[in-house]
This record gives sequence, C-alpha cells and structure tokens, in this order.
Amino acid sequence: MSNTPIRTAIFPVAGLGTRFMPATKATPKELLPVIDTPLIQFAIDEARDAGVERMVFVSHPSKSAIERHVMDDADLRATLHERGKARLARALKDAAIDEDNHEVEFVMQHEPLGLGHAVLCARDAVLPGPVAVVLPDDLILGEKGCLTEMFEAYQACTSGHLVATMNVPRAQVSSYGVLSVIRQNGPFAKANAIVEKPAPDVAPSTTAVVGRYVLDASIFDSLERQTPGAGGEIQLTDAIAKGIQNVGLSGFSFSGQRFDCGSKQGMLAAALHLARRDPAFEDVLGVQGTIASGSTASAA
Repeated sequence: MSNTPIRTAIFPVAGLGTRFMPATKATPKELLPVIDTPLIQFAIDEARDAGVERMVFVSHPSKSAIERHVMDDADLRATLHERGKARLARALKDAAIDEDNHEVEFVMQHEPLGLGHAVLCARDAVLPGPVAVVLPDDLILGEKGCLTEMFEAYQACTSGHLVATMNVPRAQVSSYGVLSVIRQNGPFAKANAIVEKPAPDVAPSTTAVVGRYVLDASIFDSLERQTPGAGGEIQLTDAIAKGIQNVGLSGFSFSGQRFDCGSKQGMLAAALHLARRDPAFEDVLGVQGTIASGSTASAA
C-alpha cells in the first residue's frame, strides 16, 4: 500500500494448547519441538529474516518458559563452555534474540478473550506503522520465508490489510477465515469481505486465511471498538472486516508449505517433512517404511 516498512511483529502465545494436553500442562505448545526446533523458534527466525525491528510476545504469566527460551542465557552458555560444549553454546546464542539487533517486548494477556484481544494487548508495545502478526503454530516452510514474501508484496499491494491465504477443500472451510474474492491478480486476491469459519455450503470461496498477517495500524482502533463475536471472544477476523471499506483487504498466496502444528497430525507431518530432507534420518525412515510395508502385507 505504501513504502512504509513493517517494523513490528506480534506473536500471540498466551493460549493453553489444550489439544496437546497433557504434553502442554507444563510446557507451552509454542515450545513443542518439530524434531529438535521449537515452534516459536521457526517463527522468530522467520521474523528476523524479514527484517523486523521489534518482536512483541503476547503471553500469559503461566508461560514464563517462553521468555526463557527467547532470551539469551549467558550463564547456561558459560556452563556449556566449561563442559566442552562450545558448539551447543554457539547454537543457543544464535537461536536467542540479540537485543543489540532486535527490540523485544513481553505483554500479558491474562484472560483468553480471543486472537483479536491478544493483538490489541500489544498496542502500546508496537512501533509506528503497519504490523505483522505471526501465529507460531502455523508453520510455513519454504526457500523464502512467508513474512519476507509478504513484506515485499505489501509494497506493491493496494490494500492496507494483507493476509496469507491458501486454497483448501470446501469441506474444510469451516476451520478458517475465508475471503470473498472479487479479483485475482497473480498472488493477490482482492476481497470485499472475510467470513469467520463459514459452513461449506455458504462459504464465499475456498480462499482460506492462515497464520500470517500484515495489518494497517488502524487495526488497533478497529479492535478497540470490536464487540465480542464467536465464542464470546474478540475476533481478529471481525476487526479486519470492519476496516475493508477504509483500507482494503487482499489475500496473498505464499510459496511455502504450511503445516497446522496446532494439531497432532500437522506436527507429525512437519516432522516427517523435515526428516525426509535430512540424511541423518534415512535409516529411521527406511525402518518405518519396512514396518509399514510388513503391516500392509500382513493385513492382506
């Protein structure tokens, strides 16, 4: 919409992760690993690669482990060095956010009042201009990060709100926010409405929104005025819809592959996807294939 840079990324991480309990009773779902990398780490790396200046984590007081993971732990690194584990110490330093290069803010969402409410909690912590919102349990893997693609696309976009989208089977649209598309132009889908979790027979399209957003700063005013929607929560989708007439809305078709790591199936699919690309797992995957083939033969 303009040459205004996107300087802030908001990470809503206050949720309880009930679909993964009991694993998430003591461990935040954002710290669950895909092989050996926590979900939140993928999100942080994506934001760093896109060039954001400030990262705002909207968390909950019970999830202090997230802050411990995000920030550097010099004492732990010193201990690792003393034990001859210098390579691991360097890896931890690289994974942590370097406050010389990026600003970090933690704000608390004390009640589970919805994604829109979580974004609104970050209002006083963001830098001027449009903001990115990253949902860590939507893992998007590709040669170029989804946020990097969206930041580049935003400069050419005529809409103030740009949301990552993918086509899904019509039977699955009730799990997503769905755009009413009026015009397609390359990767951009110009929309005149967005509907939260519509029934398949009334969904305006199969263009579904997934967990990456670049939003005009006016989103905070929209959220401030937003009344509770589905589930009694402040819905980000509703606030985006309110702003369409003033700032516009477009979907963006990204090049990477998305994994819904808010589900057990998505977490497993992501782990297998990464394992297939790592020679270290060839033997393990080979054994899996043999077992699967043997089971099929026995069943026959």
